[in-house]
Amino acid sequence: MVPSETLFPLVTVDVALFTVIDDSLRVLLVQRALEPERRRWALPGGMLKPALDGSLEAAARRVLQRKVSVDVAHLEEVCTFSGADRDPRGWSIAVLFCALLQKDQVNALVRDKVEALEWADATNPGHRMAFDHALQLQTALARLRARVAAKALPLHMLPERFTLTQLQRTCEAILGHPLDKSAFRRRLKDSPDLVELDEFVRGAQRPAQLYRAGDGFSFSG
Repeated sequence: MVPSETLFPLVTVDVALFTVIDDSLRVLLVQRALEPERRRWALPGGMLKPALDGSLEAAARRVLQRKVSVDVAHLEEVCTFSGADRDPRGWSIAVLFCALLQKDQVNALVRDKVEALEWADATNPGHRMAFDHALQLQTALARLRARVAAKALPLHMLPERFTLTQLQRTCEAILGHPLDKSAFRRRLKDSPDLVELDEFVRGAQRPAQLYRAGDGFSFSG
């Protein structure tokens, strides 16, 4: 009989979890506590466990819960990385997911096989990353930026009630450049993704109207 490990390569899921902090796009990194790549920084990830995971998405959600105590409203499969050299344990397949999270909802506690956490700059994380996670991060960031450039609204990063200024600043943080206010407001006019509320907050010059995400909103479209 052929050993099972020769039939099935190592399968992992990795998650690029993005949020905005102080108008800066950040990604959650974990410092690995075990070999291989011990002490290196990485995207949260873990092995697929068929006995526990009904799907790759379920595996990704389990990994986030076990390692950093995070549940997310938006989780999207991005692409697959594979090869004989990307992991010293052998031929491997890694499925990359992208997730969005409101900063106020993060309860990031060091849990399983993690030494430390850091909300790093998404464009310049400042660490030499484990495995091929630098490339994975670049890939996830490119997907996120392309979605927002194509007019998708990152409402999962915002509070339940938010102003259009907060929404614009979040889009700017993701894209990495400022947006024209008038053009941005015109783009949002009559959007089914936004519900105007009869509530206001104090603004710099006048009260700012609050909005919420439309029923059934999905960043994936």
